[in-house]
Amino acid sequence: MNNPAPSRFALDPMWRIYAAAWLGYALFIGFVAQLEGLARGQLNWMVSAKVAWGVLPEALLLALVWPLTGWLQRRQGPRAVVFAVHAIAGLASATVSTGLMWLSSEATTTSLVRWVWPFLYSLMIYIVVAVAFYLVRMSRAAQRHALAFEQAQGLLVAAELDALRSKLNPHFLFNTLHSIIALTRKDPRAAEAALFRFSDMLRYVLDTEKNGSDRVTVDDELDFVRDYLDLEALRLGDRLRVDWDVEPEAGSRTLPPLTLQPLVENSIKHAFNPRSQPGQLAIRVALDAGQLSLSVSDDGPGADPAAVAASRGLGIRTVERRLRLGYGPRAAFKVDTAPGAGFRVALSVPVEQTGVAA
Repeated sequence: MNNPAPSRFALDPMWRIYAAAWLGYALFIGFVAQLEGLARGQLNWMVSAKVAWGVLPEALLLALVWPLTGWLQRRQGPRAVVFAVHAIAGLASATVSTGLMWLSSEATTTSLVRWVWPFLYSLMIYIVVAVAFYLVRMSRAAQRHALAFEQAQGLLVAAELDALRSKLNPHFLFNTLHSIIALTRKDPRAAEAALFRFSDMLRYVLDTEKNGSDRVTVDDELDFVRDYLDLEALRLGDRLRVDWDVEPEAGSRTLPPLTLQPLVENSIKHAFNPRSQPGQLAIRVALDAGQLSLSVSDDGPGADPAAVAASRGLGIRTVERRLRLGYGPRAAFKVDTAPGAGFRVALSVPVEQTGVAA
């Protein structure tokens, strides 16, 4: 059931606070008036009520300061003009408030000195109300700017994620097709089997894009990687040995699609393609303290860490960038390698809800 739309006439919470503040002020001065009556031995609740009720006109008058502050903010005039407008409005408000107080009083004196303090007091209240209204407007403007900035950042992140994904998919497709072409020259039947395997992999890539989902289950990603390794095994044969270590509980967790495959492809390219001897590829998936941890390592020739950091290769760097954009500081990505020490990429992302929405 849809929630009912909020009424356009719903009272702004600020006005509730405004009314509550004036009510508290009215009760306070009424109580003070009662104490003064008690001190003189004249207990008169009607006097206290009249004093408290006398606050209402000033509260209504000062409510006009709210649209005045909004008008001044929209005009964005010089500060001198803003101060001048408020000086005139404050003097006018204090004059009206003091005049209403004088008319409602039972005083018989017309001495102006008697009304200097009430006038200054009303002027001080105007300043307090004007400052409070400005603080409210500044707070709301800051919230709007923060929300707009957050939305803009979200759009930028989404756009960059889409751009990175669009780079990664053609990269994967090109490399896989290149492997199949190379296999065609050596073993046409194996190449035919590889094409069927490749069609399943292509369906996985297209389905994730069609659904618009940026999360898949670990099981789906691992099936995709197995298909890729099966395709590479047609070419590499016994040289490719894979060691799987996957916690069953991790299978239903989610991660961005095409997270593992580029890491596996990197090992195939640098640890297996250049060598004729067999090699070991290890894939680890585990749950650890609320994080989904994955790693891909090989026993190949490794590389100089400085060269890896300076590399402009697409696969690994694209995966790292996608994780940073998708999870922020909650994601971890680390490359461990050295000449002759193999290559290992480890990453972790926070555990999210199980399954993927259809």
